[in-house]
Amino acid sequence: MTPLPWPSTPPAYGSVVLREFTEADVRLALELGEDPYVPLIGSLPAHPTRQEAEAWVRRQQSRHAEGRGFPFVIDVAGTGVGTVGLWLRKLSEGIGIVGYSISPEHRRRGFASDALKAITPFAWTVPGVERIELYIEPWNRGSLRAAEKAGYRREALLPAHQEIGGFARDMLLYAAP
Repeated sequence: MTPLPWPSTPPAYGSVVLREFTEADVRLALELGEDPYVPLIGSLPAHPTRQEAEAWVRRQQSRHAEGRGFPFVIDVAGTGVGTVGLWLRKLSEGIGIVGYSISPEHRRRGFASDALKAITPFAWTVPGVERIELYIEPWNRGSLRAAEKAGYRREALLPAHQEIGGFARDMLLYAAP
């Protein structure tokens, strides 16, 4: 798939600016890798070495060129506090999938909901996106609050929908209004 153009103006909302990954985001990768959950839902190893964190950042940088989507760093005042991505694996069905994670030391400050409020208007500009979905495990109250605060609506409980940490997990399906 040929990559779609990167946004000429970085998506932003509140104190959050969404930007491309840089070498400086190895620090963020190291922080995210210390969270017990984040490595279960993506390609970042748990407790990564510096080399593993660097490789993960390079993978994020390559995902757009591969046509897989738009991986962003959630930046607040020059500091990466988390990641958010618009993934296009279901674009042929008109669906963009959003996913996000916030470094443990930056949680409970509204950055996830602001990141969702930044990426959602951008996602609607991507050719072919007719629906934006978000999947959250039912126990993840912080993520549920962030999605709802950003205007996403709960649509369904999907039993055993996604493998996480080697187990089929129930997921709540949320969609952008």
